[in-house]
Amino acid sequence: MTSARTQHPAPQQSLSENPPRFVVVLDADSTLIHDEVIELLAEEAGARTEVAEITERAMRGELDFAQSLRERVRALAGLPVSVFERVGARIRVTDGVPELIAGVHAVGGRVGVVSGGFHELLDPLGARLGLDHWRANRLAVRDGALTGEVEGPIVDAAAKAEALTEWARAAGVPLRRTVAIGDGANDLLMMAEAGLAIAFNAKPRVRAEADLVIDRQDLSQVLPLLALRG
Repeated sequence: MTSARTQHPAPQQSLSENPPRFVVVLDADSTLIHDEVIELLAEEAGARTEVAEITERAMRGELDFAQSLRERVRALAGLPVSVFERVGARIRVTDGVPELIAGVHAVGGRVGVVSGGFHELLDPLGARLGLDHWRANRLAVRDGALTGEVEGPIVDAAAKAEALTEWARAAGVPLRRTVAIGDGANDLLMMAEAGLAIAFNAKPRVRAEADLVIDRQDLSQVLPLLALRG
């Protein structure tokens, strides 16, 4: 675990109030889970390589996220909705996620996930993990198949930041006791809003702008930062 450029007060100052209730908000792909769900879906459509290349560029901040998402989703057109069950079975939850959720819940805090991915995969995962909140994009479906379009507003960087502030307000938790954890450029606005911004499995730009960097693939490492585990 390493420190990056600090934008907020030190964690000991901003997260030490008693009782230590927190709102922790995570990105989904490559953070909450090891996988990039859109790439798993694209593999089913025979387009994983091209979609993965676009995803990488978007996460580095080289492409507009909304535009890149629409481009990637077009590659999914024609997939049957049965693909969600197959892909859902392949999703791998990151080590330490159950421990992180249990530790935050033990002191009355809340855990949310806001994702540039899709509700169709995140809904069952969020319920299984016991998340308090989750938000993602929705894939348009017609006649039992994906149309290659996103339905409704896209969850972009601004939407992620809005989710963090909304969930903190609903919980009665001040922003100084919020934690944002992410890996890509699309997470930077919510990380800027949070009391503590943690880069996890992150791209260079995110590592540079976060308060702390976690290199080991284990999200239970967040607990000592919140004084929830020695």
